[in-house]
Amino acid sequence: MKPPTRKAPSPLAFIVIAVLIGIHVLAWQGTGFSPGALVEGWRGMADFLDQSFPPDLGVLTESLEAAVITLYIGLLGTTFSIPFALLLGILAARVTTPNAWTYQVARSILSVLRSVPDVVFALIFVTAVGLGPFAGVLALVFHNTGVMGKLWAEAMEETDPGPREALRVAGASGAQIAANAVLPAVLPQMVGLLLYRFDVNVRSSLVLGLVGAGGIGFLINQSIKLFRFDQMVTHIIVVVLVVVIVDQLSAYVRRRLA
Repeated sequence: MKPPTRKAPSPLAFIVIAVLIGIHVLAWQGTGFSPGALVEGWRGMADFLDQSFPPDLGVLTESLEAAVITLYIGLLGTTFSIPFALLLGILAARVTTPNAWTYQVARSILSVLRSVPDVVFALIFVTAVGLGPFAGVLALVFHNTGVMGKLWAEAMEETDPGPREALRVAGASGAQIAANAVLPAVLPQMVGLLLYRFDVNVRSSLVLGLVGAGGIGFLINQSIKLFRFDQMVTHIIVVVLVVVIVDQLSAYVRRRLA
């Protein structure tokens, strides 16, 4: 039996590989990537670690209280974005919005909200409502609406067309099709995505604290500015514990829904 002949790589494949290598070389140069500089900076890292350990447990109570605030920011930022994400998600799905103009407008709004980082939203709202967790909640609501609305719209578009067509033939409106055919079919997936976004938003709220949006991220930023790296390590340990607990709870609930 004659062995199968291997197809020779096309010239286009070599061109693509060469372009990718060239881009990586430019990125290496443009970012100043230097493993040697990292090795040479071992003294600075050793000094940093020396100042960081042992952690200062005297701020543990304050750290735990701030961690609870961080959880609150992630929770409200997720919950308050649900109605906006659901409305825009329905309007941004072709299976529930036959009107092309409405569909494009909804997709554009979601794209804008999704493309602006939550940190930028936090900076905007800090200037509007002042320092504190409220600015962080508003930032997450806006950004999460864009992300979750997009995810939900894509989930709706993947539903079985059979029930939708049956209702459409029976004369059902777009709202009736969405309420009776699309949303019931995709509800478990939507809840799973919502839990995933809550997990992500809790982590994001840590970063938002660095720009004045409250929570434990704000304490980490203060510790760094005051060169109290031992306190910073305590806050980071609490952050790791909070993230692990939230991640495990979210994973458990998603498994139960699967």
